[in-house]
Amino acid sequence: MVENRHEEVPVEKLRWRCDPDSFSFETTESIQPCSEIIGQDRALEAIRVGLGINSIGYNIFVTGLAGTGRFTTIKSVLKELDAAGKIPNDICYVNNFKNVDMPHMFSLPAGKGNDFKKEMETLIESLKKKIPLIFENENYLNKKKELVEGFRNKQAEMFREFEKKVNKEGFALVQIQMGPYSRPGIFPMVEGNPVNIEQLETMAEEEKFSREELGKLKEKQAELINELESLFKETRKSEKEIKDELSALDMEVISPVIKDSIADIKERFNFPKIHQYLSDVQEDILANLHRFREKEEAGPSPLPGLVLPQPVDAFTEYQVNVLVDNSETKGAPIIIEMTPNYRNLFGTIERVVERSGIWKTDFTHIKAGSFLRANGGYLIFNALDGLVEPGVWPALKRTLKNQVMEVQTYDPFYFFATSALKPEPIECDTKVIMIGDSYLFHLLFNLDDDFKKVFKIKADFDSVMEKDDAKILQYACFIRKICDEEKLKPFDKTGVAAVVEYGTEIAGRQKKLSARFHVIADILREANYWASKDGSDVVKEKHVDLAIQKKVHRVNLIEEKIQEMIEDGTIMIDSDGRVVGQVNGLSVYNLGDYSFGKPSRITVTTSLGKAGIINIEREVEMSGPIHNKGVYILSGYLRDRYAQDKPITMSASICFEQSYSGVEGDSASSTELYALLSSLSGLPLRQDIAITGSVNQKGEIQPIGGVNEKVEGFFEVCKAKGLTGNQGVMIPHLNVDDLMLRKDVVQAIAGGKFHVYPVKTIDQGIEILTGVKAGERLEDGEFPKDTVNDRVDRRLQDLGKKIKEYEGGGEESKEKKKKRGKASCRVESPTCNG
Repeated sequence: MVENRHEEVPVEKLRWRCDPDSFSFETTESIQPCSEIIGQDRALEAIRVGLGINSIGYNIFVTGLAGTGRFTTIKSVLKELDAAGKIPNDICYVNNFKNVDMPHMFSLPAGKGNDFKKEMETLIESLKKKIPLIFENENYLNKKKELVEGFRNKQAEMFREFEKKVNKEGFALVQIQMGPYSRPGIFPMVEGNPVNIEQLETMAEEEKFSREELGKLKEKQAELINELESLFKETRKSEKEIKDELSALDMEVISPVIKDSIADIKERFNFPKIHQYLSDVQEDILANLHRFREKEEAGPSPLPGLVLPQPVDAFTEYQVNVLVDNSETKGAPIIIEMTPNYRNLFGTIERVVERSGIWKTDFTHIKAGSFLRANGGYLIFNALDGLVEPGVWPALKRTLKNQVMEVQTYDPFYFFATSALKPEPIECDTKVIMIGDSYLFHLLFNLDDDFKKVFKIKADFDSVMEKDDAKILQYACFIRKICDEEKLKPFDKTGVAAVVEYGTEIAGRQKKLSARFHVIADILREANYWASKDGSDVVKEKHVDLAIQKKVHRVNLIEEKIQEMIEDGTIMIDSDGRVVGQVNGLSVYNLGDYSFGKPSRITVTTSLGKAGIINIEREVEMSGPIHNKGVYILSGYLRDRYAQDKPITMSASICFEQSYSGVEGDSASSTELYALLSSLSGLPLRQDIAITGSVNQKGEIQPIGGVNEKVEGFFEVCKAKGLTGNQGVMIPHLNVDDLMLRKDVVQAIAGGKFHVYPVKTIDQGIEILTGVKAGERLEDGEFPKDTVNDRVDRRLQDLGKKIKEYEGGGEESKEKKKKRGKASCRVESPTCNG
């Protein structure tokens, strides 16, 4: 037997303590709030590189856990780098008078877009007033009257001369009514009255009129009708001439006004594209002067009492659509898009329904998205939110690669689209910063070749940071910042120390501090709440501890239910005594928002056979690949330790008792090996010690995760069953630096009621569990007598001999087989030679 005293973890290493007296302040009111980014130097450098390089593709993909300060860091760096950055241009769309389906785009200096829009609105409003006044001017009206009367007099004189000729030839010019219209007709005069030629034909047939005279009349009538047609042609020609003269008159009196007004705008906006556009505007206005005249009153309603709305001419084609107005922008724009769907990012072309029920659109319905509003600056949005939206990723890649954006409506069912607009493309210089996680980054990197071309910078935010005096002081300054921003009570130095310890606890290592500041901020708010309930003016250590305790209590219902089943005996766990082939392993239950540890009974049985080690969980498909690997390592350990001079022939089954869900991870592999060695050696194992730790084929104990939860989980079981002073946990020695045990657990260990043993090898652990020396192999290849390894080795030899005998491997069995073979030969074949 070995001594009962084994190496234990010193009390001071069970939990790192932040000494409140190390602070030079009494409360956080005495220190300055934090203004810098804490613990993200790597990510900060990557972001600065990405923002500092203006080449194509140097967009930034930010990875890291939520709450590590990704948004805060980005906004802080952007304000630092571009507080006085260049203000980008305004972006406008105007009508293309030559092709209305392809509107023109203007890029104007910041603020000039709205100025130009107002100038165009003022131009049209002034022309709507000036042009009707010019048309009502007395000089204009006199000139117009003179032209019109001259035309009418000429037309009347032509018809009078023609009528005289008609009368002279014995015919009359008569107006014939045809429905609502009338037309002139030529009829022969008979006995002083105009007579229709058809009547004369009837009279000729009745021999009441001379056929010879009728023929002459017809010939003469045809000549006169031809002359009348020529007269009408001449009249129409004169009408066209008078219209041209009237248009020329209009142009003569209106053109100077329009040219002067547009010349003023050209002078204020000295840009070639605007000059060309204004020339097109001038040409179009002169061609549509009738639209600027005062409208005539509407005619009577088709239904009595029904007043129909009159269409209003909005002169839409002369408007300016300002998509992006940077008149109030200070420096490079920083746009954070919280809902990154296609419309919000890339804009759209809206459609409206006219009174006739027809969908219609034009350049005034082009709307900008965040990408255009961030042109010349920075666009920030959540990667997953954008990638799940239809059409966003292809459009984003295309725009970033080409540095050109076309505003279009995203319509996967293109046959429903009614817009044929194709606005002029816009050159873009937008730096995109997407925020996601590492999984999403590597998924895009490996599956999309374009991703690595357009997102060349990865800014990786760490969830932990090194712990030193400077970082601890920054933690205190962060506490002051949150207190100021959210009007919380100040924290005294014991409260600050408790928060720093909590940061180390959730970091998982004594040398680290958590960089998940949203979790820290939550504890600050909750500690402030409990301080208020306590009536304290400052937040103290007890309030922080209470906040942590209450936070755990809100989410640990499952843990309490499992603990109840252990206490009731429903889940069978022993915390004292010794049992062969049985040991307490430790598992971590991860619920997402909370994780906790609890012991699990692991049993091993061994027997004669050649099946090797059977993992029962694997056989029923309840074991994960890492757990399976851990079991296979056990076989490697046995071969390395005991099979150098003989083969191992045995069957062993390993089982997690009362496990009704999957088992994953290799942290129980050393535990399983202890139980296997116990079953082979026949030595009972202590049930008052729980074990965690993975093992390699050389028998070295390797570190695992969740060490604090596992120690605390077994402590709760032992506490419920009664602390004996012998209970404890064996952990890998490399996990000692990860210990941040609860204060009550540390107190119990300090009082000798519980123990934590750091273990380096399987031999060290088996000695603690059995109280028997493990035994090192001697020079003759044997192990010292009655050591654990000696017992295991002899048991394996014994199993090998027995299976050999069972299969007929002895001399006696060979003789019996030989005799049976000879007898068989004599019976079956008389020619067989013995």
